[in-house]
Amino acid sequence: MEHIQTIIYLADAQASIGQIDNFIKSIIQALAGIAGLVATGYFVVGGFSYITSSGNPQKLEKAKRTITFSGIGLAITIGAFVISDIVSSLATKAFGS
Repeated sequence: MEHIQTIIYLADAQASIGQIDNFIKSIIQALAGIAGLVATGYFVVGGFSYITSSGNPQKLEKAKRTITFSGIGLAITIGAFVISDIVSSLATKAFGS
């Protein structure tokens, strides 16, 4: 009888791990989507500032920095998303779904 209870407990624990994994994946996907939208917005703002700088070196430099930093932020977001997917995949293989 104890073996059956142990099996049921392990099955419940694996189901809980799967639910936690899905929840964390959903949170990461939502945050990555929001960060992507923010980076796209800053690309647009930086591009608009670049176009409308009218040769003013200070405005031109600020626009370039905005575009550069939004690109760096987008790269970090994509990298974090990829790393989290790899870690999730490795954890699923190690601990089961």
